Amino acid sequence: MKIVQPAMSGTLESSDLIVKVGPNENGLDVVINSEVYKQFGERITEVVQETLSAFNIEQGQIIVEDKGALDCVIRARMQVAILRGTGSKDIMWEKL
Repeated sequence: MKIVQPAMSGTLESSDLIVKVGPNENGLDVVINSEVYKQFGERITEVVQETLSAFNIEQGQIIVEDKGALDCVIRARMQVAILRGTGSKDIMWEKL
């Protein structure tokens, strides 16, 4: 899948995050800002990369602004932003 338009999901409430995606022809650019990055940065990065891989995203700009979200919330927000950014009408439930 390819990100063709800017999109976002989430909030900046405590225990949530905002994920912004947009097109980028120069490969994949992932930026993660988190209040808990020192403690959980490795796992946050892992979940973001796993979700991008599940959707075969190889190009795009991904910005994650985390406020202490759990793995399942990170994954869900990533999925929504990717689906919105790719303009996908057909949801592949097996990838979710």
